[in-house]
Amino acid sequence: MTRTAAICFTLIILLARTVYSQSPSLPRSTPELQGVSSNAILEFVEAAEARLDSMHSFMMVRHGNVVAECWWKPYDATTRHQLYSLSKSFTSTAVGLAISEGKLSLDDEVIKFFPDELPESPSANLKSMRVRDLLSMTTGHDSEPMFGVGRTPWTKAFLAHPVVSKPGTQFVYNTPATYMCSAIVQKQTGKSVLEYLGAKLFEPLGIKDPTWGTSPQGISLGGYALAVRTEDIAKFGQLYLQKGKWGDQQLVPSDWVEMATSRQTPKVDNPRNDWDQGYGFQFWRSQHNSYRGDGAFGQYCIVIPEQDTVIAITSGVKNMQNILGLVWEKLLPALSDQPLPNDETATKKMQTKLASLSLPTVAGRSSTDQSKKLTGRRFNMDPNDQSIQSATWRSDDSGAANLVLSVSGTEHTFELGTSRWTRSDNDWRAPGLTSPIFTTAAWTGENECTAKVCFVETAIVQTLVFQIANDQLRLDSESNVGFGQTKKPTVLGR
Repeated sequence: MTRTAAICFTLIILLARTVYSQSPSLPRSTPELQGVSSNAILEFVEAAEARLDSMHSFMMVRHGNVVAECWWKPYDATTRHQLYSLSKSFTSTAVGLAISEGKLSLDDEVIKFFPDELPESPSANLKSMRVRDLLSMTTGHDSEPMFGVGRTPWTKAFLAHPVVSKPGTQFVYNTPATYMCSAIVQKQTGKSVLEYLGAKLFEPLGIKDPTWGTSPQGISLGGYALAVRTEDIAKFGQLYLQKGKWGDQQLVPSDWVEMATSRQTPKVDNPRNDWDQGYGFQFWRSQHNSYRGDGAFGQYCIVIPEQDTVIAITSGVKNMQNILGLVWEKLLPALSDQPLPNDETATKKMQTKLASLSLPTVAGRSSTDQSKKLTGRRFNMDPNDQSIQSATWRSDDSGAANLVLSVSGTEHTFELGTSRWTRSDNDWRAPGLTSPIFTTAAWTGENECTAKVCFVETAIVQTLVFQIANDQLRLDSESNVGFGQTKKPTVLGR
C-alpha cells in the first residue's frame, strides 16, 4: 500500500467511526473497501448452511462498518433474540459501571450484601468469596447451586450451597453466580440491571426495547434471558473493541474492558478448543487472541481486536464450536490490512445470497385423498405437556387447506403446502404470550402431516409430525435444541 493510500484508508476508518457514533445504526460499507473479500463472506454463509444445524443471523463489522448482514427467514433484523448466556457479558458491564461509581468493589465479600440470607454457620470458604470470584466463576462450588425450589429466595439458595474449595482457585461454570452479580448491582444501585443499563448503555448505543426476565424476587436473571437484536449485539462488541468508548463518550471504563476480557482463570492446554482459552469476567477468551460473549445454541459476540473486527451471530446449533471453527476457517483469512480491489460481481452475488436466506419450510402437498376425507374433523388429544388440545383439518373461504391446532385454548392455523413461513402474534408456549411465532406445514405422506413452529425470539424450532390411522391421530414432536430431552412423548388423539 502506498503512503497516500494508507492515509486515505485511515481517514475512511476515522470518518466511519464518527458517523456511527452519532447514529442509532452502524454505518454500512462494501466488504472490499474495508479489506474483506465478498467471496469469503459468501463461502462462510454457504458453508454455514451446509454444515450447521440452523443459523438465524450473521453480522460482520470491520473498521466500524457493517460489511455483511443477513437473517434466515423467519428471523429478521427487527426481532429480538434470546441471548441465553451472552447475557452474562452485559451483567458484567453493569458490575463494572457500579464499581466505577463506587457502589462496590471487586474485593467485596459476597456475604456483606446479604446479611439476612446467610446460613446459620457460614463456612470459611463462603466468607472469603468475593465479587471477583462470582465474575470469574471461581466461587469454590463443585456444582451449580439450584434455584427455583419452593419459595426460597434465589440469593439465599445460592448462599446455602456448599462452598467446597477455596474461592478463586478453580473454575466451574456457574450461572447462579451471575445472578448474584445482578442481585448485588440491584442492592447497591436500587435498580435492576436492565434499568441500570438503560441510560448508561442501551440508550447511548441505540438499543431499543431490550427485555430481560426476572426471578420471583424481581431481580434481572443476569446469566440469561436478555433479548436484543442482532445489530445490538454488534454494537456491544464494537463498544468493547473501542475499550468502552462510543463517539466522544467513555460509556464503560477502559480498565474494566481490559480486565473483563482478559484471562482471569488458569489456562488449560488445548490450543484448538475455544472453551480452553480461559475465562475473564463473564467473557470467554478465544483463539487468535480474541474474546467473546456467548450463549447456548450459538449466540455470539466475537471481538477480534488485532483485526478491528466484530462478528455477531444468532443460531440454533447443538455444537457451538462448529460456528467458531467456521469463522476461523472462512472469515479470519479473508481479512486484509488494506482495501481490496472493488469486485462488483462478487459483492452483488454475495448480497443476492444474503437477501434470500431462509430456514427450510416443510416440503409437501396442500392436500391428499386422506386430507379431503378429514376436512372438518376434529381430533381431541390426550392430556400432554405441550397443552395441544385438538387438531382439525379445515378449508378456508378460498378453498386453501389448513391444519388448525388448539393450544391452551387458542387456535393456531397452519397453511398447508405453501412453502412459506406464516406469522402469528400469539406464542403458544404459555397463555397470554404475545411474542411472534412463525409456522409452516404440509402433507408429507398420504397419512402424514408435518408442521414446524419457529419461536423467533428464541433459538427453538419445533417439528410436529401427525400420523393418521383409522380414527386415531398420533403426534410426535421434537425441538431442534433444548436443555435436556428435545423429543416429546408421543400423544394420541381420537
